[in-house]
Amino acid sequence: MKPSTLVRLGLAGTRTDRLRTVLTAFSAALAAVALLSAATVAAIEGGAWVTQPDGAAVLSPGAEHYTNAMLAEAGLRPGVVTALVLLALPVLALAGQCIRLGAPARDRRLAAIRLAGATPRQAVLIAGAETAVASALGSLAGFVAYLGLREVLHRPTPDGRLPLPTDLLPAAPVIVLALLLVPVLAGAIGVLLLRRVIISPIGVVRPVRDRKPWPWPGVLIAAGLIVFAVPAQMVDTLSRRVTNLCLGVGVVLCMIGVVLGSAWISYAVGRMLLRFGRRPAMLLAARRLIADPWNGSRTQAALLTAVIAGAIAISFRQYMITEFESYDRINALAPDPEGGGISAAEPPSFYLGGIRLVLVAVVIGMVVAACGVLVALAESIVARRRAYAALTAVGVPRRTLSESVAWHTLAPLMPALAVALVVGTGITRLMGTEVRQVDGDSVCPVAQAQCEANPALFDFVVRHEVVLPVPIAWAGLLLLGGVALAAMVVAVLAGLVVLRSSTDLEEMRVG
Repeated sequence: MKPSTLVRLGLAGTRTDRLRTVLTAFSAALAAVALLSAATVAAIEGGAWVTQPDGAAVLSPGAEHYTNAMLAEAGLRPGVVTALVLLALPVLALAGQCIRLGAPARDRRLAAIRLAGATPRQAVLIAGAETAVASALGSLAGFVAYLGLREVLHRPTPDGRLPLPTDLLPAAPVIVLALLLVPVLAGAIGVLLLRRVIISPIGVVRPVRDRKPWPWPGVLIAAGLIVFAVPAQMVDTLSRRVTNLCLGVGVVLCMIGVVLGSAWISYAVGRMLLRFGRRPAMLLAARRLIADPWNGSRTQAALLTAVIAGAIAISFRQYMITEFESYDRINALAPDPEGGGISAAEPPSFYLGGIRLVLVAVVIGMVVAACGVLVALAESIVARRRAYAALTAVGVPRRTLSESVAWHTLAPLMPALAVALVVGTGITRLMGTEVRQVDGDSVCPVAQAQCEANPALFDFVVRHEVVLPVPIAWAGLLLLGGVALAAMVVAVLAGLVVLRSSTDLEEMRVG
């Protein structure tokens, strides 16, 4: 099959197919902008701390013209790059949800293509090309938007300094890689979704899993917490690279465990609703949760991942606030005659501002994830419109169907959000539940004369010490969970608009 024919067949279809193409292209454009922004920050040179012969530490030249210290210092830029890359993950998840939009109509079109003489492999390639072409167009649009934002945001100060790195571009191979990454991943996801699908000339067959999920993802969460805790127990023996690897692997294992564990949560919630539910809407939702408990793992993965990242950021922010308070306490107990004292390398607003930036990225990620859930919910309602229309025809009120959709989406979400918040908080609590500061330059006034007479006694003198417990940031965690739940409620309410039109009796004629 020629590439031109493959592209033409991939872009063909109905109005729903064109809507799927537009949404996939939009998601790819957002992901491309995030990845290109991350590549731009990574391309900044200079800003590393260098020790001079006289012992003074200065920043190497190359990034001194940026007003933001998170860009000017090389040690802080990896955090910005990581935040931008993580911001692209919910967008990629949104693209994955857009791929599933209008699946019944696409299945009929693929069956017609098979009937026209295409092989199963060619039918799968057409489905993959449909997604890849839409994502490629979106990546190009994202590159154009990225160039436009560079011009709009290029606002140098009177002294020539810049708040953003709008004066440089990543290397050409990096740009090409960032633009091709999204289409390749989207096409691979499209082919992966059809790996177990049988496309025949008379229809598309999807096997259904009939086994119930097990709570084995809890083992992944426990393993992630253990791996994350290793650097704290072996802080003097592990290198910095190994420490960062353990921290990253631990967080990833916890996230995977929470996402995969949402299937078992959905199944357990379905069993509870089936046993204790009395309303018809609860019973309908329970049967759907039991029949397909893996739906939550697919649709809510990005949201749960963003909640875990937000819980880590909020808990770490509380840890930093406690540490700053301990500095103030120890300086009040042992004031420095020269006006100095114990303090962080930068003012507290600098560190808290960086964490605030991460929280903004998390909120954006949750909004994008909620949009993905909305797309998945709309696709699910449209795919079952004949069943909904039949239920309406036999007398089931539309309000009952709406309540059923709400129960099916929100009932398993609330315990999954609670698990995500607990895991995110637990990860940060492994760093320490208290902050201990000791003033090594001060001794108690009673022993001052003895220390001056006999310096050997200095090691045995009681120093000023401050120990503060790190409280749990209940307010921030509850606010984070509330924002995630509110975003899902808005997505469900918007999806119910599609349900209204999908329960018309004319939908029973749709094949």
